[in-house]
Amino acid sequence: MASLPAQVDLSPLPIRTRPALRFAQLLGGLAAYGISMGLMVRAEIGLSPWDALHEGLSQRLNWSFGAVTALTGVLVMLAWLPLRQRPGIGTVANVVVIAFAVDFTLAMTPQLSSLPARLALMVFAIALNGLATAVYVGARLGPGPRDGLMTGLHARTGWSLRVVRTTIEVCVLAVGWVLGGTVGVGTVLYATSIGPLTQLFLKFAVVREKKDLCP
Repeated sequence: MASLPAQVDLSPLPIRTRPALRFAQLLGGLAAYGISMGLMVRAEIGLSPWDALHEGLSQRLNWSFGAVTALTGVLVMLAWLPLRQRPGIGTVANVVVIAFAVDFTLAMTPQLSSLPARLALMVFAIALNGLATAVYVGARLGPGPRDGLMTGLHARTGWSLRVVRTTIEVCVLAVGWVLGGTVGVGTVLYATSIGPLTQLFLKFAVVREKKDLCP
């Protein structure tokens, strides 16, 4: 998951604040996120740290990619307990919707043999991932499991978000690589571009309170 820009208020809003808009935005963003994950898998030139872990576990457990994504989401949520993090509706939806969306995408998208086509698919998938992250996070209905782990560790340890996120993702990537997850040029491309892309899209996607809209 992408790191979140500090200058945009992403704290959860009350559910009664524009619920129809925000639920639609949440579900659309999560579905797009799952689609982008599936497309990155099909590109076969490297995955994000968490998806490298998911792929490695999928191969070892002989489970679908989506099922493993849901499993790790639940396990990460359990790690919230000592961190005193509270899940929101968006947290639970994150686990369920992304799992279905990624498996659907993998079932519907054929494997590509051409390297240029795979590179193009990877670039498109990363851009979609950045947009999807901004859309679902911008709904402000609760963080995803992995985002909550990052912010929870930040609150409990006092380490900066950058240090916490980097530590988590390096560890996750190492385990994923050992388990057989795909690590390559796509991993580097994702790591260097997803933050700026998310920040760019978030300015337009975040739901603001009425007081924030006043000049």
